[in-house]
Amino acid sequence: MKKLIQKLTFFAATVLISQLAWGQQDPQLTQYMYNMSLMNPAYSTGNEGVMNLGALYRAQWVGIDGAPTTGTFFAHAPVSDRIELGVNLIHDEIGDVVKETNLNADFAYKIQLSPSSNLAFGLKAGATFFNTDFTNLQLGSGNAATDLAFDKNISQTYPTLGVGLFYFSDHYYLGASAPNLLNAEHIEERDGIRGFGEETVHYFLTGGYVFDLNADLKLKPSFMARAVEGAPISIDLNANVLLYEKVEAGLGYRVGDAITGLVNFEVAQGLRIGYAYDYTTSNLGKYNDGSHEIMLLFDLDFLGLAPRYAKSPRFF
Repeated sequence: MKKLIQKLTFFAATVLISQLAWGQQDPQLTQYMYNMSLMNPAYSTGNEGVMNLGALYRAQWVGIDGAPTTGTFFAHAPVSDRIELGVNLIHDEIGDVVKETNLNADFAYKIQLSPSSNLAFGLKAGATFFNTDFTNLQLGSGNAATDLAFDKNISQTYPTLGVGLFYFSDHYYLGASAPNLLNAEHIEERDGIRGFGEETVHYFLTGGYVFDLNADLKLKPSFMARAVEGAPISIDLNANVLLYEKVEAGLGYRVGDAITGLVNFEVAQGLRIGYAYDYTTSNLGKYNDGSHEIMLLFDLDFLGLAPRYAKSPRFF
């Protein structure tokens, strides 16, 4: 088992380190540990008879005119002891100018390695819907006003295809994924000017552990690393505490970018609401009031078979 974990870690690290970056398009989420199916199609809970649903809204860099906003939704459930299916949606907006929607279906195939550990392989497939509206965009004067990248609106659809690995046990998990392996240019090169935007492959490495400090208190450190061609590797480090399986709070650090905090509450059995705040530590922090996230999670035990939170990595 130790050799297997080392191999998975080596694979994920190799994928991350071997890539050069071009730019980042995938949204960043502070409460990523509750939305892992968005980035990893192999994410699996192993909870028989339970459908996991979640929604999240993020307002980034509040106070900046036209700052990005993100809305997400996911649902997934096991259909057998080896197969789990899901669907997820991510909708991004930058002001009134750029709108992008990603709609995907997930397939995860799980192999039980021991009574308490599993390895899942995942595939993600769907489409990206990209639209722009430059009608109200003020380009100023000179070269900006005549840039061919802004001379007409765009409405295009691209296929998406992603892969992932997810290893999990009762107390820890490790995942590696690429949510979309297909590159796509939003505008082809024209008259020597390169396209307005380009989708490039993002690679994710995630991991976490649950320490049972006592019967009522758990410590849950986690991390996420993201690599994309043309940008430095982004790393999130988090440490959450869970009290009485009812209240969870934590602090995090996005290296070179933000200090984060989150809290969530179980308001009813299987229903949890959460909030997160990012304090920007980069130079951009001078011009915004931080970022806000609101999250809703719902575990629907439609067969009444699953033990309450016994083996679910949703705690991460």
